[in-house]
Amino acid sequence: MERTLITVPTAIPMVALIGPHDDNLRAVEAAFPSVNITVRGNEITLRGPHIDCMALENLFGELMVVIRSGNVLSVDAVARSIAMLESKPVDHPAEVLSLNIVSNRGRSIRPKTANQKRYVDAIEDHTITFGIGPAGTGKTYLAMAKAVSALQAKKVNRIILTRPAVEAGEHLGFLPGTLNEKIDPYLRPLFDALHDMIDIETIPRMMQSGIIEVAPLAYMRGRTLNDAFIILDEAQNTTPEQMKMFLTRLGFGSKMVITGDVTQIDLPNGQHSGLRVVRDILKDIDDIAFLELTAEDVVRHRLIGDIVKAYDKFDEAKQALRPIRK
Repeated sequence: MERTLITVPTAIPMVALIGPHDDNLRAVEAAFPSVNITVRGNEITLRGPHIDCMALENLFGELMVVIRSGNVLSVDAVARSIAMLESKPVDHPAEVLSLNIVSNRGRSIRPKTANQKRYVDAIEDHTITFGIGPAGTGKTYLAMAKAVSALQAKKVNRIILTRPAVEAGEHLGFLPGTLNEKIDPYLRPLFDALHDMIDIETIPRMMQSGIIEVAPLAYMRGRTLNDAFIILDEAQNTTPEQMKMFLTRLGFGSKMVITGDVTQIDLPNGQHSGLRVVRDILKDIDDIAFLELTAEDVVRHRLIGDIVKAYDKFDEAKQALRPIRK
């Protein structure tokens, strides 16, 4: 057994570290049952096996850096930090949780998992990035944050957001109303994310001036998109031909991010998904990145991650029971 003393700097409020009602501390204690943790004033005393005390000292050090960066430490952030430090290779929570992509109205948008940070880094370092994974993993949200950041830094002149309107057959003509009214149901999730990152009152002006464009994928045909940050959402619902059409819209000074979930394909008549085949086609081309996000990266309600895992397990079991054709 070993005794380790951690002195928390006075600049860090203890309540920020151990949480209201000691919630963060309880999460740490549950993860390290072999260590007795005592908090007095600004001192934390650890008593337990040497290796566990070292791990906890490292954890508290990382959490203090996260707090210094202006991040609010929650039970969820503590749990994710513990998982990062236990991963192989080790990921550093301070590097992940302290990365500020964009801020608006006092709120900063940051990655919440190591895989999300890899995704954000890939967008920064590559011209075309594919983010593939289940709902709630931040694929579209983080891409939107990077787009707004690039626009604010004047790296691009405009943001173009697009989605295949599969349910309306990509035609939309039979729906009543103006173009905006017709496409609103398909593009609403993109608007919702945009509202978190840009003042709501400025969005109509930016759309009217063309700085922000939101349109169905069908409206991308025949265009060359220069000096733009272009996001294709729900890309699992593109055909291979549509995916090729979209990728070849890339112009000079532009970035593209393509997001989707290959388990949620809604294409009619058994059509093949362009997102399923694109990796095999483009895997050997430089400056194109493919990032896989998983249920471990779900940052919505805790149950969503559990639901995704349960469905993955069910699908694997179903595949195992399927008879092999000779």
